[in-house]
Amino acid sequence: MTMPSDVDHRATSYSLAHASWLAKASGLAYQAEAVIEEQARAWGFDRVRHHQTRFSPPFPLQDTQAYTAASDHMIVIAFRGTEPVQIKDWLSDATTPPRPGPGGTGYVHYGFAEALESIYPDVRDTLAEYRTNGQSVWFTGHSLGGALAMLAGARMYLEEPRLAADGVYTYGQPRTCDRLLAAAYNKGYTNRMYRFVNNNDIVPQLPPEPAYTHVDVLRYIDSRGKLHETMPLLGSLTDRARGLTADALAPVGDGVRDHFIDAYVSALEKNLN
Repeated sequence: MTMPSDVDHRATSYSLAHASWLAKASGLAYQAEAVIEEQARAWGFDRVRHHQTRFSPPFPLQDTQAYTAASDHMIVIAFRGTEPVQIKDWLSDATTPPRPGPGGTGYVHYGFAEALESIYPDVRDTLAEYRTNGQSVWFTGHSLGGALAMLAGARMYLEEPRLAADGVYTYGQPRTCDRLLAAAYNKGYTNRMYRFVNNNDIVPQLPPEPAYTHVDVLRYIDSRGKLHETMPLLGSLTDRARGLTADALAPVGDGVRDHFIDAYVSALEKNLN
């Protein structure tokens, strides 16, 4: 069943409505190709291309997937994520050295870099092919998909500025790079990068610092579902504790429960309404 078109194809800057829709676009990346194509058409996109590469073990990310959807005014590239139980072990693994970042700037998580590299040439070429009308370009993704969206944005900005995105919106994104690349990214994507974190979502807390860090700008969803543009450290700790005790029967599952894309979509729709 498709969702009605609630897409502003002429959007050029941040809005809660745009963030809410991009969360849905991130969730759509988990669906089968036919479902993605049907929904993209309902949203007003007349061109869709799928990107997928499969690896063989022992590579931890067995497949990387994304889709590009284009209209006359907008192009969105949404990267597929994966479930917390599948990524938490290798996400915390510090034994693999990081890889040099885009354009030789800083360093990035080896697994994320490898996963993006497997589909990046196709994503880049599709974007160059579809961008015939000066359309706005948006990268988005949830979980692992958020890391790939952020890195794709970094590669475009640092390596091929003509294809740089108008915005990057991620949901439940893990830490992806070192401070040097994060600083360059923050400069290049000022007022264009938005990183949403839902209360106790465990994935944004991984991999551990100080080797890896987050880019700006944080949008925090508290334990009551309210969206904040900033969250002081003390307030954040208090709110996270509240979230852990919200479900007395399963407090240890809060970090996983808060991670699912449906939780992000629901919270953003609640704030929008």
